[in-house]
Amino acid sequence: MPINPIDATSPSAQATQPRQQGILGKDDFLKLLVAQLQHQDPLQPTDQSQFMSQMAQFSTVEGINNLQSQLATSQAFGLIGKDVTYLTGDGTDAAPTVASGTVDSISIVDGKVSVNVGNAKIGFDDIVQVAGA
Repeated sequence: MPINPIDATSPSAQATQPRQQGILGKDDFLKLLVAQLQHQDPLQPTDQSQFMSQMAQFSTVEGINNLQSQLATSQAFGLIGKDVTYLTGDGTDAAPTVASGTVDSISIVDGKVSVNVGNAKIGFDDIVQVAGA
């Protein structure tokens, strides 16, 4: 029975989707933290406990991002030998086309996971269905 490996609400899907307006990422958090440190009153510096709390939050966010990346990689390795259906094209078509084939191998370049189906390199996010082999 085919399954959909990526749900738009899953953490791995959210990690790879473009950032939506109004949602802060780790780079935004760092910019805010640096701005806060640059503009604090030297006579009344930021409470050290607040600073440590912010650093702990940053570490937690970074850990979650790393875990999501590792999870996506693990999921991709589980696709080797399985039949997948995936979207093709550059994303500008009104109705993207689909193709299918068996996953031969996995590529990870700059943290981006892709699967190799024959001579085609398919983005992990372009997979819409997986069938067991």
